[in-house]
Amino acid sequence: MKTIDEKQLNEFVAAAHKAGSYGLMRCSSGNLSWRIDDEHMLISASRSWLAEITPDQVALCRIADGAVLNGKRPSVETGFHAGVLQARSDVNVVLHFQSPYATTITCGQPENVNFFVLPEMAYYIGTPAVLPYLTPGSAELAEAVTEAMTSHDLAILRNHGQITAGCDFNDAIQKAVFFEMVCEVIHRGGNSIQPLTPEAIEQLRPADGQQPTAV
Repeated sequence: MKTIDEKQLNEFVAAAHKAGSYGLMRCSSGNLSWRIDDEHMLISASRSWLAEITPDQVALCRIADGAVLNGKRPSVETGFHAGVLQARSDVNVVLHFQSPYATTITCGQPENVNFFVLPEMAYYIGTPAVLPYLTPGSAELAEAVTEAMTSHDLAILRNHGQITAGCDFNDAIQKAVFFEMVCEVIHRGGNSIQPLTPEAIEQLRPADGQQPTAV
């Protein structure tokens, strides 16, 4: 039976606290998962507060089917966490968050928003997927998120929140923080905001197969 390594458990808890420190979620909103080997993931337990999560609020699950291996009740969104990790061998961390400005746009018409107002959007995130509202924790949501995230690093869930995927904790958290920053600029600036030109966006995007470094 697979068990959780204490060092990995502490690293997961520290990363959850870091995500919470940036205001990416409130109370028990949001959830986090981490691939710890080819077959297993850690995921925040149901109703846990990421900013205050403790080691006993972390579930160990199989990636293949989301089955729980340590008796903890995992997040209701385990389906899409496992699905993204199955679909993306380059992804090790999935973060679901509801930061204020990003979620405000999520509850509007995100498909009509040009998010490319800052270099960070083009360089680190790329074009977000926009999904319709689907019941939290449902198989339909898990399937839609998994499909969308095969070709995107950020998904917008209408009236629900956002999801980022990253190669490690810092990558997933940074994408979420940068997206919140972009959405705050758009919300505060309104019609005065001028997006980057297509040429500028093209210049900023990393070459295929390359990871962003810094901008």
